[in-house]
Amino acid sequence: MSNWNPGGQPPQGPQPYQPQPPRPYPPQPYVPQPHVPQPHVPPQPQPPYPGPPGPPPGGPVTRLRRRIGPIHTARRVFTPSRPGIVSDPEVARMRRIRTWVGVAAFLWMSYTYKLSTKISDTAGDQVDKSWTSALALAATLPILVGVLYGLAAPAARRDLLRRAGRCFGAIVAMMAAASVFPIVVLSGFYGDDDSLWEGDFTPMKGFVLAVSVFIFFWVLPFVVWGVGLAVQHVFRTADIHETVPPLLIMALAWEMALIDVFTGAHEGVPTVVRYVFILGSPLSITAVGLWELHRLRVHYGLGMRGLLMR
Repeated sequence: MSNWNPGGQPPQGPQPYQPQPPRPYPPQPYVPQPHVPQPHVPPQPQPPYPGPPGPPPGGPVTRLRRRIGPIHTARRVFTPSRPGIVSDPEVARMRRIRTWVGVAAFLWMSYTYKLSTKISDTAGDQVDKSWTSALALAATLPILVGVLYGLAAPAARRDLLRRAGRCFGAIVAMMAAASVFPIVVLSGFYGDDDSLWEGDFTPMKGFVLAVSVFIFFWVLPFVVWGVGLAVQHVFRTADIHETVPPLLIMALAWEMALIDVFTGAHEGVPTVVRYVFILGSPLSITAVGLWELHRLRVHYGLGMRGLLMR
């Protein structure tokens, strides 16, 4: 209510201001002046550029193989998949170089000092070493998680255990798949091998044959491929934090060196060459691990304080 309108209603009749006629000139574009401070305009999001085309969907057999095939299943089980995980291509390249150099040194030593007379024996020794590394990783991971749990801030402990659950799940999957072979052998599942091919075909023989096909074409590739992925990705411990794999792989390297010393590995090799080979692996792995921790801290801001939330 005002003095000029006692009833509080809008005034009736013609308005005191009439609309202005349109200007004779069209609106001109805004030209910023150099002496006038300009308001800050945040950058506007641009439409995403189309990425490279993905793999074709394939037929039903291809889709089924990608879903339940042993190699694809091993990749899903043993490869880190935490959202937002940092993957440095330079670190992955350096790891591959170090791995191939180590394999080449092992083959050279085996050939030079006649440690293995057959290529199959050399490959078997390398597979046995990979399996031993996987077992040592499985035994070391709970100890490392326990140490991190004690050092982490109380607010970070629950999330630490939740992320570590994926790593322990990979360990359980590996042990369950590998235990199939001793269980089948020790249980006498096959019985007399000749009885499977003699006489008439029975449902029991069909069951034994189906289990054999499953073990040979699914369990065996899953274990072989999974061991390599488990060692490469350190049982997907990057799901906990990016700094955990280099820490764990450095500890594993020195554990394997101690195992080689106490078990008398590489017998028949001159003492100097033997200890150079035994110590060369953990020293090179430690150098790569420290370099990886440095890159994570400098280029991505990821360090131990972020892991422990302190």
